[in-house]
Amino acid sequence: MNLSDGEDLAFRATVIGERYDVFRNTVRLALAMLANEGATTSAPRRGTFVRDRVMTTYHASWAESRDRMASDQSDAYRAEVDQQGREPSYENFEMRIVEASADLAQRLGGDEGDSLVCRAIERHVDGEASSLQDSYYTMDIAQECGLITPRDIAKGTIRAMADKGYVDEITTRMPSPDEARKLGLGTGTPVLVYARTTYTNERPLRLTLTIFAADRNRVVYELGDLTAYPGDQ
Repeated sequence: MNLSDGEDLAFRATVIGERYDVFRNTVRLALAMLANEGATTSAPRRGTFVRDRVMTTYHASWAESRDRMASDQSDAYRAEVDQQGREPSYENFEMRIVEASADLAQRLGGDEGDSLVCRAIERHVDGEASSLQDSYYTMDIAQECGLITPRDIAKGTIRAMADKGYVDEITTRMPSPDEARKLGLGTGTPVLVYARTTYTNERPLRLTLTIFAADRNRVVYELGDLTAYPGDQ
């Protein structure tokens, strides 16, 4: 039996209502509310499931430091997730040449329409999509650092570049349809947009835009004297 999304929801509401002696409309409203809050996910002909609330922590102040783990030859994000006892993986890597929008040109100190190298990846944790990351480089920097290659760089691009500092910008918004599909987001679940611009003393080197699923990620900054800091709770 093939059911549309609406028919499938009505069917589940009927089953739940009969089981717990609750009006079907009450069940439908409750299921819709939970879906809007991102607390549940539904699969046609399978049912409604409670989402796993395990959060992945991204330490923004040191996760990409070149000196954080001199002995660690994996990239920074993989090391970050490994430390939390989780299983990181990457999928659907892309390298493409794009034209700089007005925003990208302003952030990278170039002109609108300039050619940029974009390296994009989908990042998963424990088999579930966690974030989408696009990094943009001016053509000369990409050529100098060997980034114009249609494959991922095992050691991470941060170790292929001599970065000196960075500026971060964090905002939230609702996801685009494509982002919601790739991240498997429930209706009403926002995304956290993390923009990091990396600089030398002379110029911007790269812009990295990371779209985090807000229901399974948190960003932590650790600044100043942390002698008494107990770490993650």
